[in-house]
Amino acid sequence: MMGKLTNEQIDDVLKENILGRIGCNDGNKTYIVPVSYAYDGRYILAHSTEGMKIEMMRKNPDICFEVDDVKSFTNWKSVIAWGKYQELTDERDRYYALKLFVERMIHIKTSKSAFIPHLNEKNMHPHLTENVRPVIYRIIITQKTGRFESE
Repeated sequence: MMGKLTNEQIDDVLKENILGRIGCNDGNKTYIVPVSYAYDGRYILAHSTEGMKIEMMRKNPDICFEVDDVKSFTNWKSVIAWGKYQELTDERDRYYALKLFVERMIHIKTSKSAFIPHLNEKNMHPHLTENVRPVIYRIIITQKTGRFESE
């Protein structure tokens, strides 16, 4: 059976997963890249270092976000959300986003840009040699939809 996910089911898929894909476009090129994320019920929160994805989203904040929950080819859920990229510059917002992210990822090895500033960086990433200030951002969701297939 195939069908549409309800808003509650869409939120469940977003909350239960930690890996999604961001699609962004700078007017000339479309770029789709996997990202680890946390969903707080309102925003998709993520982090990165400076690079093509951040440059493109700064230029054009309209993005598409996609998450799959695949058990098999006949048992899956897929969510697509559209929204606006918003960089977090307020220290309290940055702290909240990273704290939520770390809480979700505590048992999973995270990237060098995911650490709470007051924690000893060597505890989070013992091989971190450079001073990395992550770009912390959220996706303000404006629309979302989801589909599923189950046996």
